[in-house]
Amino acid sequence: MDRLDAMQAFVAVADLQGFAPAARKLGLSPSAVTRLIAALEERLGARLLQRTTRQVALTDVGARYLERVRRILGDVEEAEAAAEGERSRPSGRLVVSAPVGFGRLHVSPVMSAYLKRYPEVSAELLLSDQIINLVEDAIDLAVRIGHLADSTLVARHVGEMRRIVVASPAYLRARGEPKAPASITAHDTIQFGATTAAPDWRFVEQGREVRVACTPRFATNSADAAIQYAEQDGGLTRVMFYQAASSLTAGRLKIVLAKFEQPALPIHLVYPTSRLLSAKVRAFIDLVTETADWRFGGK
Repeated sequence: MDRLDAMQAFVAVADLQGFAPAARKLGLSPSAVTRLIAALEERLGARLLQRTTRQVALTDVGARYLERVRRILGDVEEAEAAAEGERSRPSGRLVVSAPVGFGRLHVSPVMSAYLKRYPEVSAELLLSDQIINLVEDAIDLAVRIGHLADSTLVARHVGEMRRIVVASPAYLRARGEPKAPASITAHDTIQFGATTAAPDWRFVEQGREVRVACTPRFATNSADAAIQYAEQDGGLTRVMFYQAASSLTAGRLKIVLAKFEQPALPIHLVYPTSRLLSAKVRAFIDLVTETADWRFGGK
């Protein structure tokens, strides 16, 4: 048994929660992966994985061993990269994922600057508002807005994002500007987000969270559509600051209820757990922190 091959197989099975997907990632047969894991467990004298007909889960021993194996493989990768001189200059293919609107407006310009700076890198920018599995989809790094669920990913905080309520000046002149969250019930509202989500808006009033149930006149999963209808005097809508930034600058929309907003959402760069960051990923993170102002939290 090649111990490093067995460790790599173990990490792949743990990350992908199955022998078949791990085999596909490693370019091996499922039976070969099974043999590697069995040999590793025999060598250690301990069961690392609990197998059922439906899933594969780590045992307590396996969870502790996984952390150590990741460090070992990271050290091996770092040693190999140093020997080959690959860490001095970013090269290869970089795949980055980001939300659709934010990616188009704010990540794409960083990617353009990155490719100009590092001509030996080719890149792919995947725009999706769905949470993508970085390991399964072979993505190097993702931009995520919002609080992160617990995971094995490493997160780098790079900004924050306000969630704001906006309306057109003409609508506010005609209907009056709401002065407190409860006032929203007297207004026409535009619901942006998943159409299956409960149409309530959350605020902070006197130090506690307040939820206001809305009955929207218009609901959409498109921020552009919600903002366009608000510009046409359709009512109040709640969006992220960057989505309405150009409309606010041009005076087509106005922020209301600013003092009742929830705390700004964090913006993170996330990437798979590893002690070693490849030069191409590290260079992208450095470029974001050096050049991008993603602080949308000021009022």
